[in-house]
Amino acid sequence: MLEIEANIWKFHPEFTVVIPTNGTVKKNGACVMGRGLALQAKTRYPYLQFYLGQRILGYGNHVHEFENFNLVSFPVKHNYYEIADLTLIEQSTNELIKNYTRKMYLPEVGCGNGGRSWEEVKPILSKLPDNFTVVHFRW
Repeated sequence: MLEIEANIWKFHPEFTVVIPTNGTVKKNGACVMGRGLALQAKTRYPYLQFYLGQRILGYGNHVHEFENFNLVSFPVKHNYYEIADLTLIEQSTNELIKNYTRKMYLPEVGCGNGGRSWEEVKPILSKLPDNFTVVHFRW
């Protein structure tokens, strides 16, 4: 895993951006994407919330790729209102390692709106190979 300071959107759409998500799907079929990078992605791509909701309902709260948007979801919570779950972050990290070898950028998943500290999350993400770059947010 590499680390840099930047605005993560400067790498998109040339490279895949990984967005932290949760497993809450509303009655209308949309995944709750109400804060942070997930909200920014939803604002850029309004139908993403429905595509992610369909994937969660069909395949569970796992890493899902959205090739049309060059985005990959990274579950950090089961429900939007919870604190980020370190076990789920580990599961999502393992799914990234298993399924992706191309260059991807991700934020400090689970931190910020997830309520976890970087000190809690970094040991989990440190398993990621160097094709993954953690972007510490900067405007």
